[in-house]
Amino acid sequence: MDPYLEQFWGDIHARLMVYMADAIMEQLPGDLQARVESRLLVDADEYRRHVYPDVLVSEPVDKVPVPTTSSSDIALAETHVVALSDEPPVHRHIEIIDSNSGNRVVTVIEVLSPTNKRPGPARESYQRKQHEYLRAGVNLVEIDLIREGKFIVAVPREMIPLRLRSPYIICIRRSNRPLQAEYIPVRLQEPLPNIAIPLRPTDTDVPLLLQPLLDQCYKQGRYGTIDYQSKLEAYFSDDDRQWINELLGRQ
Repeated sequence: MDPYLEQFWGDIHARLMVYMADAIMEQLPGDLQARVESRLLVDADEYRRHVYPDVLVSEPVDKVPVPTTSSSDIALAETHVVALSDEPPVHRHIEIIDSNSGNRVVTVIEVLSPTNKRPGPARESYQRKQHEYLRAGVNLVEIDLIREGKFIVAVPREMIPLRLRSPYIICIRRSNRPLQAEYIPVRLQEPLPNIAIPLRPTDTDVPLLLQPLLDQCYKQGRYGTIDYQSKLEAYFSDDDRQWINELLGRQ
């Protein structure tokens, strides 16, 4: 994992979801499909709900053009610009569905974002989704490649041995093994692992090679322009910090 990519996580996340869905789709049985799903988290004092948009078109706030009017003889009211808060966060995940069972969801793959790990409505919403998936008998694969925020994957942190704790985490919960969690530690100095994506109990797991997909995000997003001499705010162990400095040729 490249920790410098976290500052561009919105783009990395969107690309990674599509590349993952394509890689999985090529290996699925003919009656299963992998889909990238999106939802908006809408939060207000009196309600909190998810909205699934038909089409979502967005533009960075700093690139939105200022409306202009053509000259005419009509007197127009003076307008006053009011700065609003950010757009509601969009949460994407991959669903593997069974077309022979009324499009029943078999497996959900969640790639975590910073908003999932920070205190607030997005974190609470994600935790509710976790419980819903597990209660519904859906396989859940969680991929956490974000150092920021608190531990949130679907396994109690206190049950993980200290020697297995790592800054990046992959957790797999299988519907046919509700009392087990598969935990994969991912360390900074190692390539991202190849993981098994569970399907139906009668299906063979589908392998997903994460490192080539992240490399593809890096290449297609042209992130070779990142300033690797800038300092990162994230916490690193002494060994990781030394490894980063040696890798980047710092003294």
